[in-house]
Amino acid sequence: MKGFQVDESQGSVFTSFTEVPVPSPGAGQILIKVHAAGVIPTELLWYPTTHRESGEPRPHAIPGHEFSGTVASIGEGVAGFARGDEVYGMNNWFWDGATAEYCCTVPSSIAMKPTTLTHIEAATVPISALTAWQGLFNRAALQPGERILVQGGGGAVGLFVVQLAHRLGAQVIATASSENISLVQALGAERVVDYKASNFEDGLAPVDVVFDTVGGSIRKRSAAVLKSNGRMISIAAEAEINTDPQVRAAYFIVEPNQEQLIEIGRLVDQGQLKTFVKGVVPFSDASLAYTGAVRDKRTAGKFVVDIELR
Repeated sequence: MKGFQVDESQGSVFTSFTEVPVPSPGAGQILIKVHAAGVIPTELLWYPTTHRESGEPRPHAIPGHEFSGTVASIGEGVAGFARGDEVYGMNNWFWDGATAEYCCTVPSSIAMKPTTLTHIEAATVPISALTAWQGLFNRAALQPGERILVQGGGGAVGLFVVQLAHRLGAQVIATASSENISLVQALGAERVVDYKASNFEDGLAPVDVVFDTVGGSIRKRSAAVLKSNGRMISIAAEAEINTDPQVRAAYFIVEPNQEQLIEIGRLVDQGQLKTFVKGVVPFSDASLAYTGAVRDKRTAGKFVVDIELR
């Protein structure tokens, strides 16, 4: 099969479109024929991309751990899915990902694809929506009526955070670029601050929760607007290596969850959650999605690699 690989050479990261073996699903695993893969540009530098679980260097990793596709074959002991099922979800960070014609996953990491979405649209959902869901409900335990500040409300994760928090009945304040302010407001934010034009903390009353997707100085400034019993949630990658105990406590990495994927899909099909495609690139040009050099791109959402388009 064709696959998109990541390698490092003399301190730089490069990618290649090449022939790789088709993976074979083991016991308890499912082989997915990938139709579309979501893109997280920073993934090329993540530890699981460059290392095996044992800690050894990992050459030739295939990135892209969220996807939409069809079940191609099923390993021994798998129940609940059949060949041809249209599914969406994610797979293990240390496994080869979905920027390839096929990838392996496990049943608990996928669910039936929302019927109202195309494969391209569905590929933008799993990691972003699960991150928002787990950050808001599992980590922050956000309650109706609470005030939440979403840093990066126009990003792939932030768009879901705004919608889910608003749907719960929280008061949502968000930061976004000027071109995304109207969209973020339409999704439920009561106030949206243009982060390039003004300081978000100016005139902002203390909030119960900060959901940080940006990191760095933004996270530090956000701590100043938290109530004394407030909760900070951060998904900014640099927080993982930060030695500050408070920063470490705020940081989390999304986990696969079939039940949550099913509920998210239900909300999507009911029109209660929207997803946004920032741009689409053909399979052979996948590197463009990781560098952001995509023509005809929108301002909000996530880049997607169309595996079926060469």
